[in-house]
Amino acid sequence: MLDRNEDRPILVVDLDGTLIRSDMLYECFWSSFAQDWRTPLKALQGLAGGRAALKARLADLAAPDPATLPYTPEVLEHIRDWRAAGGRTALVTAADQRLADGIARHLGLFDEVHGSDGKTNLKGSAKAAFVSRRYGDTGYIYAGDSAADVPVWQGACGAVTVGLSSGLRHRVDAMHPQKSTHLAPPVSALPATLKAMRPHQWLKNLLVFAPVMAAHSFQAGDLLQALVAFVAYSLVASSVYLLNDLLDLASDRAHPRKCRRPLASGALPLVHGMVMVPVLLLGGAALALALSPLFLGVLAGYYLLTIAYSLWLKRKPIVDICTLAALYTLRIAAGAAATGIQLSIWLLAFSAFLFFALAAVKRQAELVDMRERGITAAPGRGYIVDDLSIVTQMATASGFVAVLVFMLYLNEPTVRALYSTPELLWGAGLILMYWVSRMVLVAQRGRMDDDPVVFAARDRVSWIAFGIIGVLFVGASTL
Repeated sequence: MLDRNEDRPILVVDLDGTLIRSDMLYECFWSSFAQDWRTPLKALQGLAGGRAALKARLADLAAPDPATLPYTPEVLEHIRDWRAAGGRTALVTAADQRLADGIARHLGLFDEVHGSDGKTNLKGSAKAAFVSRRYGDTGYIYAGDSAADVPVWQGACGAVTVGLSSGLRHRVDAMHPQKSTHLAPPVSALPATLKAMRPHQWLKNLLVFAPVMAAHSFQAGDLLQALVAFVAYSLVASSVYLLNDLLDLASDRAHPRKCRRPLASGALPLVHGMVMVPVLLLGGAALALALSPLFLGVLAGYYLLTIAYSLWLKRKPIVDICTLAALYTLRIAAGAAATGIQLSIWLLAFSAFLFFALAAVKRQAELVDMRERGITAAPGRGYIVDDLSIVTQMATASGFVAVLVFMLYLNEPTVRALYSTPELLWGAGLILMYWVSRMVLVAQRGRMDDDPVVFAARDRVSWIAFGIIGVLFVGASTL
């Protein structure tokens, strides 16, 4: 129990990694990148002035909203308890002064706020010297999270640590026996890393097997090549997902479900995500090159188109849906490039219309969610709630055209060469029409996840529909 009457030293709290589970330098960088990809490049031109000057420049260009930052609950509780017992608090950070002031105003928990001023980077020994000069006479307890805070702890009369490794905790304990408080114990980054890679989204990459399935080419060599292509595509896709999450930090934190993503929530440090983006990309590229230069070229096209989508195209109504459909269809083209199987024009046409429908269902679900939350315009998108009816029509029409292409394909002479009883496939077309209609209906009723492919993978009715279609294809091949 804290004693309100005790003469207390001031509690000095660090910002990056301590008060928030993030880093304001990276927050500003990605916030500026999301606004305009040229903005952070302009800021980096001032790097010659030092790290503090860079922070000041980024703070000028794109300051994140303090209300959406991922605060550390244990630290907030400790600060409130300290103030409730009559103690004073100070926020001292290497982040730019204006950013620190904005966060302090939002929280209302600090008596003093000190940050970098554009010339001095208030970190490590510089912070230790500042804190010692300002609070050395009365004493201070310092709350920090990393090895860079060791010089500050050395001059403190007590320590609060956040998420430190056991080695650093023992080091701090040796400085302040019986005067160390350890908050938010470190957790393994592996679960958050795997979640950030979105392995459930790899289901989309099974489309690389479509050319093998459509051509009934089940030789071991073709299947192995398709499997390697799947792994390569999944690594590159995860790189894209991480890059997109870095760009969408602000919008994800404002979303009721996406705010739980590892980067947005602070479960995975931004710097880890920034390292993983090129590592995953290079790993996927190496596997792709081992298959064929053509497959590598298709994969590069997918990556570049995805970046264009993240930075620009997703803000363009209808263009964004076309782009998503193209990204799905590119997976099928990648499967053909990896295995050397000639791509059927029927398969391409069917895929383009079906994936346009699914992309439109994705936007439809988002607009329905906006309507339910009373939001009139999608942040970072080019849609308003009143567009819901036309987007729904696009989803339905495109899905039915995909079914029509499938039905017309059944009249092709090549079908007789692949299937002994192709008449059974007419039933598959009817099931597909039902499935498309149901997906649109589910989205309209607000029960669709953010991604229709992920929804279908978890939906029992979809599994039954796909099972029936699979049985009909097997029957058409064997009966």
